Amino acid sequence: MELEKLKDPNIDRLFDAVLLLQTREECYRFFEDICTIGEIRSLAQRLQVAEMLKSGHTYTDIARITGASTATISRVKRYLNYGANGYNMILERLEKKKNQ
Repeated sequence: MELEKLKDPNIDRLFDAVLLLQTREECYRFFEDICTIGEIRSLAQRLQVAEMLKSGHTYTDIARITGASTATISRVKRYLNYGANGYNMILERLEKKKNQ
């Protein structure tokens, strides 16, 4: 399992730090310090790709709208279908929050 390869005390500490963020503003401040703008945009792009795949968009539409490569789209699709269910979990929570 990929998750077991990822587990590490330093990664646990990072995730604990993320869980302590309380507002979107705090997220912007923390992520601006810890990531490059390109890394943040890549993470956001992958989430957008996952949302679009779940909505049934084609690779062509997704690439055109997001600027993601077909390799990125394929990778996201693989993790949507065969990953640790992280994308599906968070997309369901985002949808639920949107509908509240």
